[in-house]
Amino acid sequence: MIDGQNTTQALEDWSQYGTLQDRDALWNNLFYSPAQVSLGTAGTSTGTFVGRGRGRFVYPGANTTFNFANGSTITHENFAKVLVDFKNISSGADIYRKYFIVTPRAYANASEINKKETNNTINNSKPDSPEKPAARKTVPAPGYPTPVLRQRHNINGGYFLDQPGFEHVAVLTVGSFVSNEGQEVEFQNINDGFIAAAKAANKTKLIIDLSANGGGTILQGYDLFKQLFPNLEPYGGTRFRAHTALDNLGEIYSEAAAPYTHNPNQTDNILEVVSSSWNYRSDMDVNGKPFSGWEAKYGPHQHGPSNDSFTSIIRWNLTDPLQPLSSGGIYVSGYQGRSNITTPPWQSEDIILVYDGYCASTCAIFSEFMHRQANVKTIALGGRPTTNPMQGVGGVKGTNSFLLSYIFTSITSALSWSDPWIKKSLNDTVMTQYTQLPMARSGSTPSVNSRDGIRHGDESNLPLQFLHEPADCRIFYTAAMVVDQSAVWRTVADTVWGKGNACVAGSNNYNGDKVSGIPGFAEKDGGRVAGSSVEDEGEGEREDFLQHISADIDVEEIWEGLQQWDLEDDVVMSGTRGGECITLP
Repeated sequence: MIDGQNTTQALEDWSQYGTLQDRDALWNNLFYSPAQVSLGTAGTSTGTFVGRGRGRFVYPGANTTFNFANGSTITHENFAKVLVDFKNISSGADIYRKYFIVTPRAYANASEINKKETNNTINNSKPDSPEKPAARKTVPAPGYPTPVLRQRHNINGGYFLDQPGFEHVAVLTVGSFVSNEGQEVEFQNINDGFIAAAKAANKTKLIIDLSANGGGTILQGYDLFKQLFPNLEPYGGTRFRAHTALDNLGEIYSEAAAPYTHNPNQTDNILEVVSSSWNYRSDMDVNGKPFSGWEAKYGPHQHGPSNDSFTSIIRWNLTDPLQPLSSGGIYVSGYQGRSNITTPPWQSEDIILVYDGYCASTCAIFSEFMHRQANVKTIALGGRPTTNPMQGVGGVKGTNSFLLSYIFTSITSALSWSDPWIKKSLNDTVMTQYTQLPMARSGSTPSVNSRDGIRHGDESNLPLQFLHEPADCRIFYTAAMVVDQSAVWRTVADTVWGKGNACVAGSNNYNGDKVSGIPGFAEKDGGRVAGSSVEDEGEGEREDFLQHISADIDVEEIWEGLQQWDLEDDVVMSGTRGGECITLP
C-alpha cells in the first residue's frame, strides 16, 4: 500500500497529474524511463511519482509510507530540490528579494517588448539577432548501447543490434521531433546518415523507437516519413475551428501578402506575413491544389451534431520555397533540393514502430503517415497492470500548437495594418478583446492546440484526437528493460521477425511475413494466455535479469552517468518520494 491506499489505485490516481490523455501512457510516465532520461532536461526522466514532469507541481505531503506484502513498512520524508543559487540566502525574505521582486529594469524591458509586439508594420527593417542560448553538455544516454550516430543531445540516434540472432536489425531512436532552433538540420542529417549506414551494413530490419517523443517541429515528422517512404505523398489533413477572429485575420493577412511572392529573398517581416497560415496562399486544399482565395480556405463547413463551424481541410504545401521558415531550416525530403530521394530503404513489413504511450503532436502526425498510409505495424510498451490492448499514441493528436503570444501578435499586427475604416469596423468585434493577460499570469509559455487532424477519406470528419487506436501488439516491461533500452529492441525484434512472442493477448493483430513464412504475433506460441492475471506472470523459474542486458551496458554506472547532466541552469521544484532523486524536467 502507499499511504494507506491500494498501491495500484494510488499510482493510477497520481498518474492523473501527467499531461497525456491515455491512462496506460500516464501510468508509464510515473516511472523511471531510459528514453526520458536520455533527453536530459527536456524529458521527464525519473517519472512523475518522484516529482518529475508535472509531478513537480504537486506537494505529496511531508512523508510517503510504503506497506509491503511481507508486513514491513518504510516511511520516506518528501523533500524539495531547488536547483538555484542560494548564496547569501538565509530567509524567506531573501528568496523573495532575489527571485520574485520585479526590478525597474525588468519593467522597462517588458514595456519595450510590448511596444515591439503591438506596433508591427510590414517594412524593410531587420530584427536584432537573438542571443544564442547557453551551450548544454552533450552526454551519451545512460542505459543505451554505443550508437552508430547520435544527435548531440540524444534527440535521435542510430544503433545496430550485434548480438547473435539480431545482426540484421537496425534501430532508429526518435525521442523528439526537435523544438529548439539550431538542431533541426542536425536532426535531419542524423536520420539521413543512419539510414544510409544501415543499408550499407546490410541491415534488413528497422525498429523505430518513439519512446518519450512528445512532438516537435511538424515538418520534421513529414521529412522522416519521406526519407522512409519517398514514393508516398503524406496527406496530413487539418482544419481550424471557423470563427469571426480567424476570418478577419485571414482576410487581412491575405490582402497584406498579395503584393509579394513566395521568394525567400525578402525581409523577415514580409516573409512572416507571406508564409503565415492566415495567408490562404501558404497551404493546399484537400486535393493538394492551391486555394483560390481566403473564402475557399475558410469555408466555413458545418460538422457534428451541433453543426459546429470549421474551415476547409488544409494541407501543407511541401513544394513551397519558403518551407525552411516553418521547418527550422530544412527542405522536406522528396522536394526542392532533396528531390533525389526516390526509393524506400525498407518495405513496410521490415519496419516496426515502438511506443511507450508518450507519443503526441508531431509524433502522432508521423505515426498516422507510417501506420495508415505505409501500413507499418505498431507495438506499445508497458501500461497499467492489465492485459487489455494499449494505444501507442497516448498524447494529444492535434496537429498544430500556437503560442498565445503568437496569436496576440498576429491580432495586433493585423489591426495595425488595416485601413482606418476597416480598423474602425473591427472595434466592435472580438479582434479588439485580445489582451496580454493570459501570458502575464502564466508561469510558462501558454499555448493552444489550434488544428484538428482529419484522416484521409474519413467522411465523418471525426478529429484524430477522439479516435481510440490500440497498437498491433502490447509488450510488458521487464527488469532488464528499465536499465537497458536495447533489451526492449531485442524483445521487439524477436517478436516481430523471430520466433518469440511477447505480445499481450488481445492486441496481437500483426499478420506476419507471408513471404518468409514467419507467423504473425497471434499465430506464435509463447504469448500471454488470454485471461491470465498480471500477478501470475513469471511466478515460475526466473532467470537473473542481468543475463538479458547488453554487454556494453554497465548497470552500476547508469546512476553515476546521470550525475553528468547539466542542471545548473534549471530551476526546479520537486516533491520527491525519498531515496536518490535526479531531478530533470
